[in-house]
Amino acid sequence: MAAVPTPHIPIVELRHLRQGQLNALLEEETAAWQQEFDWDFRPSAELVRRFLSMQALSGHAILSGDEAIGYVYYVSEDRKGLIGDLFVRRAWRHAGHEAALLDAAVASLQATPGLRRIESQLMMVSPEEHLALPLPARARSYSRDFFVYDMSREAKLPPIAAKARFDHWHERWSEDAAQLIPVCYRGHVDSDINDQYRSVAGARRFLHNIVQYPGCGTFFQPASYVASDEDGNLLGLCLASLVAYDVGHLTQICVAPKAQGQGLGYEMMRRAIETLRSAGCRRVSLTVTSSNCDAIALYERVGFERVRRFRAVVWDL
Repeated sequence: MAAVPTPHIPIVELRHLRQGQLNALLEEETAAWQQEFDWDFRPSAELVRRFLSMQALSGHAILSGDEAIGYVYYVSEDRKGLIGDLFVRRAWRHAGHEAALLDAAVASLQATPGLRRIESQLMMVSPEEHLALPLPARARSYSRDFFVYDMSREAKLPPIAAKARFDHWHERWSEDAAQLIPVCYRGHVDSDINDQYRSVAGARRFLHNIVQYPGCGTFFQPASYVASDEDGNLLGLCLASLVAYDVGHLTQICVAPKAQGQGLGYEMMRRAIETLRSAGCRRVSLTVTSSNCDAIALYERVGFERVRRFRAVVWDL
């Protein structure tokens, strides 16, 4: 296992904390998300406070005196654990504290009966930091990139004459999208990072979470698009959210293998970006696995630039 904190800074379970003990940490984390990603973390912070007040938040914290200076929380469902967040305040931030919190979360999830897998995307922990992973023999680590498109560009993206029909997202597309996602990600590295991409049932849950919950911002239907052929078969989708009132985020972009190379991904992204621009957004972001060279080439051609790298880790138990 990785390093543990010094004895006078103990790790405690989140359910033992009072709500006020996390306030300073959540305020600093909200500022950090704003600075690092231009995201409004306040809705997520309020969810943390709400579940903490109900003693319904699973996780651990490191205390200094009466205040939490670092925390991690997680959920478990369908034989899988998800580490939702890990953050340590700047004055106490070092690999030992981060590793200790990660150790505690993985150990707790590993002890959960029936759990087969743990997933995490540690956006507030840089992969360049030498963070020792718990259960290293069972862990796989992936580098991921955070890209940003700046709306201050004077030239708008030119449309292309792709052979498809483009429509705004509607819930009637949900089942077709759930069928399409596993086809798009079959054998893809992202299906190892997120196993919901592997099955129709998993894709249904993924889409439900994107539309209903604020983990990747508030779903923004006007800037979410689908592409279909002349027979009405779904060929691709590009879903968008608002991570701040003036910042958009592309939460999902995929195109059916048979339709790739025809410009559908570009055109859906272009429409999403221009809709977000019209809604007053000044930036648009997205995340991508660093080894996904084809996707990165498209994003850079559109005008996205990488501004940060983070780590995704998967454990098979």
